[in-house]
Amino acid sequence: MKRIILLAATIIALTQYACKHEEYETNESNTFILTSPIQKDTSVFQEYVAQIHAANHIEVRSQEKGYLDKIFIDEGQFVQKGQPLFKIMPAIYQAEVEKATAEVAYAEVEYQNSKSLADNNVVSMNELALAKAKLSKAKAELQLAKTHLGFTEIKAPFSGIVGRLNKRLGSLIDEGELLTTLSDNSKMWVYFNVPEVEYLDYMKKRTTNTLQKVWLQMANKQVFEQEGVVETIESDFNNETGNIAFRATFTNPKGLLRHGETGNILLPVSFKGATLIPQKATYDVLDRKYVYVVDANNTLHAREITVAMEMPHVYVVSSGLKAEDKILAEGLGKVKNNEKIQYKFIPYQQELDALNSLHAE
Repeated sequence: MKRIILLAATIIALTQYACKHEEYETNESNTFILTSPIQKDTSVFQEYVAQIHAANHIEVRSQEKGYLDKIFIDEGQFVQKGQPLFKIMPAIYQAEVEKATAEVAYAEVEYQNSKSLADNNVVSMNELALAKAKLSKAKAELQLAKTHLGFTEIKAPFSGIVGRLNKRLGSLIDEGELLTTLSDNSKMWVYFNVPEVEYLDYMKKRTTNTLQKVWLQMANKQVFEQEGVVETIESDFNNETGNIAFRATFTNPKGLLRHGETGNILLPVSFKGATLIPQKATYDVLDRKYVYVVDANNTLHAREITVAMEMPHVYVVSSGLKAEDKILAEGLGKVKNNEKIQYKFIPYQQELDALNSLHAE
């Protein structure tokens, strides 16, 4: 009998311990993390996909027709202003110059003879004027022939880097045919499209005396060492995209940037007294964002917020929250609106400091 009583007591004790342990685990699992927004002056970067162009980039084309006689340069070579690039076979144009030279000499003789006769009143002054006009015409044709001959040698109009060679030695070149490209990469123009809303915000904050500084994130995610400035904005919006094109200018002293590259423009935007919350504290319903705010009775209430800017792991909130509000930071999928919860409060600044130290590493 004593054994039965002892066994029953043991079972009751174990049952009570199990219930208490289960209750403890349940309480721990139902404890949620809360935090509060923080307000501080913040600068963030808006990113825009960008196209990089040389400020001076041209197509080098033939001005005359003929066989490509010489190629003086190679692809990717840096050339100086006035340096020969190509030469089209000049034989025909040289012959035209010699022919025109002979016609000038003949017209000169005719003019001198007419002048001598006119001085002796043998021929009229009209005939002398006609001989002079023939001489002027012959000289003009000689100048034209020399110009065509000069076009057979194609020179660099400015210093820059040669692009791809589109024709090979001996090719028959037509007038206006593309031979290569030439880029002066000392100064780069970077184009990026800005939505209408952000354009209006930019113009509202813009001051007329200073140029907006921007930075360029290259394709390898590295930031270009030279800062740029926004110099121009196009006159018209694109009605299909609702964007307007900005142009930023960067100096390129080391020649790292090339015509045709892509990247991202980083445009700094400053917020005074910005309200910051963790992104994980929000959830979406259709196209709207919400957070759970906890009242004095530990009850959750869904509240819509407006996000002004997005940063890694952080939202800048423009409306919907105050600094003293307590919001649910984790476990949003485990609760529902108007539910009462137990919580543990962790200041958001601690999480921000942890994120900053992680990025610094």
